[in-house]
Amino acid sequence: MNTKTNSHNTSLRQSLGIQKRVVFALLMREIITRFGRHNIGFLWLFAEPMIFTLAITAAWTATKGVHGSELPIIPFAVTGYSTVLLWRNVANRCGKAVEANGALLFHRNVKIIDLMLSRIILEIGGATISFVVISVAFIALGLMELPDNIFLMLMAWLLTAWFATGLGFIVGVISEVSELFDRLWHAFTYILFGLSGVGFLVDWLPTGMQKVVLYIPMVHGTEMLRHGYFGDSIVTYEDPVFLILINISFTFFGLLAIKRLSKTVTPE
Repeated sequence: MNTKTNSHNTSLRQSLGIQKRVVFALLMREIITRFGRHNIGFLWLFAEPMIFTLAITAAWTATKGVHGSELPIIPFAVTGYSTVLLWRNVANRCGKAVEANGALLFHRNVKIIDLMLSRIILEIGGATISFVVISVAFIALGLMELPDNIFLMLMAWLLTAWFATGLGFIVGVISEVSELFDRLWHAFTYILFGLSGVGFLVDWLPTGMQKVVLYIPMVHGTEMLRHGYFGDSIVTYEDPVFLILINISFTFFGLLAIKRLSKTVTPE
C-alpha cells in the first residue's frame, strides 16, 4: 500500500518537474523571439509597460487631469495603469498563442497549457517589475509617499494576476476557435480599459453607476490596490470574496476549455 502511494507521488513530482522545464524552455524561447539577443533584449519585457505608464502619468500631470478629488495624480495614475497593463497584456498575449506556436506541439511534453502559461508568466513578470521599479523610483524622488499597507497592495496584485491568468486561458481558447472574437476582443479591451477603475474611484460615481461597475471584476483589484496605497484617506468598495469567486470560475472554465481544445488541435 505504501509502495503504491510513494510510486504515485514520485510520478506526480516527475510530471510537475517535466512541465516546469517545458514552461521554462518556452519562456526563454518567447523572450528571445519577442525581444531578441541584442541591444537591451529582455529588458524590454518591463521597459515597455514602464514607458507606457510613465507616458500616461506625465500626460495626466502636465494637463492636471481632473480625477475627482485632491488625491496626488502620480500615485493615482501609477496604481491605475499598472493594474490595467497586468490583465490586458496577459489576455492579449494569450490570444492566438496556439496558432503562433502550433509546431511546438509535435513535442510530446509540450501541451497547450504550457504555451499559455509561458506567456502568462512573462507578462505578469514584466508588469510586476515595471510597477515595482516605477513605484520605488518615484518614492525615492519624493514624487510618491510610502504605501499605507503594502500587504494589502500585494494581495490586490496577486488577485489581479490570478484574474489575468483565468481571463488569459479563456481568451486564448476562444481566439483559437473564432477569428471574429479575436478581432472583437482587442476592441473590447478599450471599453474595459475605461471601466476598469483606472481613471476613477467607485466612490466618485453615482449610486446607480456604482452598482454596475462593481460587477466588473478588475475594478475590485484596482480599488483594493489603491486602498492599500492611500489607506483610509479614500473610500473604496472592493470585495475580495467576489474577485476570488470570479477567479475560481474563470480558472475552472479556462482549464476545461483548454482540455477540450487539446483534443481538437493537431500539430501543424
